[in-house]
Amino acid sequence: MNSPSKRTEWLVWGALGLTIVVIVAAFIIRQVRQSHQPRLEVLFPVPDFTLTNQAGRPFGLADLRGKVWLAEIIFTKCGGPCPRMTGRMAQLQSAIPASQPVHFVTLTTDPEYDTPAVLEAYGRRFKAEPDRWHFLTGTKAQIASVAVRGLKLTALEKEADQMENPDDLFIHSTLFILVDKRGQARAVIETEPPEGSPAPDVNAVALPLIRQLLKEP
Repeated sequence: MNSPSKRTEWLVWGALGLTIVVIVAAFIIRQVRQSHQPRLEVLFPVPDFTLTNQAGRPFGLADLRGKVWLAEIIFTKCGGPCPRMTGRMAQLQSAIPASQPVHFVTLTTDPEYDTPAVLEAYGRRFKAEPDRWHFLTGTKAQIASVAVRGLKLTALEKEADQMENPDDLFIHSTLFILVDKRGQARAVIETEPPEGSPAPDVNAVALPLIRQLLKEP
């Protein structure tokens, strides 16, 4: 007949064995999940650029080297998707610790109105942290070069007969472009739903992709 001390010893070893099995199983599940994450291919390299940030200082691709970043294009007078887009960017900023090398870039399609001071005030509406969220303007030619030719975003002025109101100035992409530490576009994230569909959960899509890119050298 086993003594109480022997039974206690077997219980302890059994509990320890079960704990080890649970840890190993959790590790295997995590590895399997990681192995099934889609690999982010390089879509295109982002050409070098320099624009002007909300502080009135030059800012460009060189300032983003070694950082993962998301880019959007908006204009501050916009009463359509722009506030929603920037609001979703703000949610991502809140979800990512400031210690992570992740930055956010907002380009304007309306550089004549959207001066650095206007962009700075717009950023304050969304609690933008200026050390990692950059609102950029420049000449129309510079913006076209960066946004359209560089990031493959759409930015078109509307004809007068297409405008629904005086501030309905532009047709532009409602996408976020995700760029890696080497300045290569790696993913396109839609921020607006197709008509009749629920709003996309941008955080649920973007955060796993950002984590993948943060692991890359």
